[in-house]
Amino acid sequence: MLPTGVCGKDCFWEAAFRYDPPEKHELDLDPMHLAVVACGDRLEETVTMLKSALLFSIKPLKFHIFAEDQLHNDFSAILNSWRSFEKFKFTLYPISFPSENAAEWRKLFKPCASQRLFLPLILKDVDSLLYVDTDILFLRPVDDIWSFLNKFNSTQVAAMAPEHEEPRIGWYNRFARHPYYGKTGINSGVMLMNMTRIRRKHFKNDMTIVRLHWGEILMPLLKKYKLNITWGDQDLLNIIFSHNPESLYVFPCQWNYRPDHCIYGSNCNEAEDGIFILHGNRGVYHDNKQPAFRAVYEALRNFSFGDDLFRSLLNPLELDLQKTEHTYCGRIHKLFTKQLTKSIDDFYTRQSNVR
Repeated sequence: MLPTGVCGKDCFWEAAFRYDPPEKHELDLDPMHLAVVACGDRLEETVTMLKSALLFSIKPLKFHIFAEDQLHNDFSAILNSWRSFEKFKFTLYPISFPSENAAEWRKLFKPCASQRLFLPLILKDVDSLLYVDTDILFLRPVDDIWSFLNKFNSTQVAAMAPEHEEPRIGWYNRFARHPYYGKTGINSGVMLMNMTRIRRKHFKNDMTIVRLHWGEILMPLLKKYKLNITWGDQDLLNIIFSHNPESLYVFPCQWNYRPDHCIYGSNCNEAEDGIFILHGNRGVYHDNKQPAFRAVYEALRNFSFGDDLFRSLLNPLELDLQKTEHTYCGRIHKLFTKQLTKSIDDFYTRQSNVR
C-alpha cells in the first residue's frame, strides 16, 4: 500500500479499494447479495453485468452465480482476476431443479431461466437477494435498489417493475391467458426479494382454498397453466402475485428500463431523471435493432478496471450514442448517460473524501 499522501498511477481507483474510510471499513458491512443464472452463451453478458454492479457499489457484494458446469472455470478465472479490488465475494452453483420435475423446469421458456424460482429454497441462509437477468446493466450503485428493502411494508416480500407503462402496447393486458399482476403485469428481470419472508409466507392461490408455501405452489401452478404461459417463470410470478398483490412492492420503470420504454416513443416518465438499470432484453445488446442499448453494453464490456471512467467509459459512449439518433431510443440518448454521469461524479467524490 502506498504511504498516505502518495498517489500512484491509478490514484482514485486504488483509493477506492485500498484505503479505509474514516468511520468503518467497507468490508465490515453486511454484503448485498446478487444472484444471476447463466446458461449457453451468456458468459460475456453475465461478466459485463457483474462488472457494472461492482463499478459503483459502495457496500461489498456477494455474487451467487448459477451456471452450467462448463462455464464454471471461465467464471472463476475472470472473477479471480478481479480479486485485488476486495469489494466482493462469489460462489458458483450448478443448475439444479427438484429431481422429480427437473426436465420440465429446465426447458420452461429459455434454458435454465426458471432457476430463479427456486432461489429462496436453495439459498436458505440468505435473508435478502437481488436477482437479475444476465442482460442487466447497473448505471448507479446496487446499494440504491437494495435500499428498497427498507421500504417494504409488513406484507411485502418482493419488488419488481411493471411490464409496461402504456396499456396500448402492453403484452399481458392484450394477450395473456392467465392471471397477471395489476393492469399490465410485472417484469421479473430485476427482482428484489426478502427471502426469509418468502419462505415463511402462505400464498393465496386459485387451486385450493388452502394457502401454500413457496415450495408447494410452483409445480401445481405449472401443471395448471403450462399450456397458457408464454414467458415461463415470469408468467408464474405474475400469477402468484395477482393473487397476492399485497405482497409486492412495485418500483418505477427506470429501475428496469427496456426497449419497450422507447422503441415506439418514450413512455417511462420516471426515466427523465435518468435510467438507473438498463435491461437489454430481446437480444438488443448483440444485434443492430436498438443501437443505443448496444452502445451502452459495448462501452461497459470494453471498459477495464483501473481505467479513467470519464476518458475510457463515458466520453466514448456519448460519441457512440450520438450515432443512434436515427432511432426512437437514440433520440433520447441523454437519458442513457444522465445517471451514469452522476454515478461517475459520485464515485470520484467518494474517493477524494477517502484520501
